[in-house]
Amino acid sequence: MIRSQRQHLRQFASLDDLSRAAAAAVVQLTANAIEQRGRCAIVLSGGRTPRTLYDLLATTCRDKVDWSRVHLFWGDERWVPATDKLSNFHMAREALLDRVPCPPDQIHPMPVEAESPDAGARQYEETLRTFFSDATAGPDLLLLGMGSDGHTASLFPESPALGERTRWVVPAMAPVEPHQRITLTIPAINRAMNVFLLVAGSDKQSAFAAAVSGHADPRRCPVAMVQPASGNLTWWLTPMP
Repeated sequence: MIRSQRQHLRQFASLDDLSRAAAAAVVQLTANAIEQRGRCAIVLSGGRTPRTLYDLLATTCRDKVDWSRVHLFWGDERWVPATDKLSNFHMAREALLDRVPCPPDQIHPMPVEAESPDAGARQYEETLRTFFSDATAGPDLLLLGMGSDGHTASLFPESPALGERTRWVVPAMAPVEPHQRITLTIPAINRAMNVFLLVAGSDKQSAFAAAVSGHADPRRCPVAMVQPASGNLTWWLTPMP
């Protein structure tokens, strides 16, 4: 059961159907943000699920977005070079960035060239706090995925990062390669005005059920902690048996 009036559930027959509907929603949300605030800030997700969405934004929806007013950020990153195929930035660049006219100075990747993950995390937090200088402001849209273990961004079960209450960006470890990551924290995620959680795959049924039950142990199911303080959360799902 969805837990609040600001949480919504949209189900689709396939990832293609989900991605087309999500792309249309991103176009509309972007236009609304630009009309209201003169710009739109979007936090991108890594992983396989959003790639079809990015492809649609770069093709059929390309001319429906005023890319000159869009700023792009990332929710997490693997501690690998930006040219590495495992990099979230690399995936987004191939699927989206190289195909749309978003000004380069409005693309804000996580700084994997920093001297350490902690230094990179602190540098990125400074970037975010400068951009979102209004104490109540957050990104217009934050895209997230979810793993079968209930992780989101690079917030994995039992991660010390789950206990962070003040920092917006921290180093984190993943149980799979590449282990070292940088991730937004729950306080940063929950500042978003809109969160789209894209979930595809029958192996994620248990984690989804726990997340929306209202009774999940957040240390074991981190995605359950995604509860925008004053924004909307929309689950975008493909069928789960």
